[in-house]
Amino acid sequence: MGAPDVTAENILTPTEFASVVTAITSAFGDPTRREIYLYVHEQPDGVTAAETAEHFALHANVARHHLDKLAGGGYLDVGRSTRGGAGRPSKVYRCAEPQIRIDFPVRHHDVLVTLLGKALSLLSAEQAEAMAEEVGIEYGKAMAASMADADQGRSFRQSLHAVADALTANGFAAHAEKFGDSLQIVAENCPFGGAAIEHPVICAVDRGMVKGMLSTLYGRTNPATSSSLAQGDDVCVTAVDF
Repeated sequence: MGAPDVTAENILTPTEFASVVTAITSAFGDPTRREIYLYVHEQPDGVTAAETAEHFALHANVARHHLDKLAGGGYLDVGRSTRGGAGRPSKVYRCAEPQIRIDFPVRHHDVLVTLLGKALSLLSAEQAEAMAEEVGIEYGKAMAASMADADQGRSFRQSLHAVADALTANGFAAHAEKFGDSLQIVAENCPFGGAAIEHPVICAVDRGMVKGMLSTLYGRTNPATSSSLAQGDDVCVTAVDF
């Protein structure tokens, strides 16, 4: 085996590495979830939640939760099948890739983000923040629409955790937690990097993404940014009343 290819493009910064580790932990940190992923990997025709529940002696809802977490992280693909007989087709989960790869590239959009920051700087502060949030809202809605069963009813907490998982998959290293009378999403990494520090208004994109995803998954939301990495805080925090 040759030496690994170490180039400027695939060396991760500490914050990027933390984001990748958080994403992996979110998907595979649970021992049962790891076993379920290996089980699905061995089934070329895919598995249903019922089959997984029977195999691991789990409640069907627990099995479905683990499968959806893996699907949300991009490790499983979700389809439909009528192999269970009459009635509504069952969801079938298959490995997204036949080969297990320890390869988690961090996508960079530095040029576009910098361009966005410079374009926003030409507007007034109020206009720039409104535009940045609107961009985030539209992107968040598109992300939510791509989630499995996005049109199914979810509780507020379920929706918030789904948003945190989606943000983590996009490099934010995010998780949901309760704080006083509010729930909040805490992001330990900013994928916008130095552009957000130079143009903090870009943080409104994060808030817009949360608003767009929650409005699609849950129906109403009013998130507010309470701390920001770009402004010197330890983490980015988006608080959401419920």
